[in-house]
Amino acid sequence: MFNRLAHKNADRFPVKSPQSNGMAESFVKTMKRDYVSWMPKPDARPALQNLAIAFDHYNESHPHSALKYRSPREFRQQANSPTQA
Repeated sequence: MFNRLAHKNADRFPVKSPQSNGMAESFVKTMKRDYVSWMPKPDARPALQNLAIAFDHYNESHPHSALKYRSPREFRQQANSPTQA
């Protein structure tokens, strides 16, 4: 999802202007804080495997403030369930 948004809006971000790219900066900060900082990184292969696992977790289970601190999975389940009156 992030990759799609980043490519879609790539021409809107000025070069060398991270303050204009808050969404990407926030994502990188979250990935570093919640995943990369505690991952074992003995060499490239496990680092890339762990990064793939982190992306999957972020996109399925990690709570997001934009989703009222629900995970994407919880958000989709609630969005697809019939509303109760």
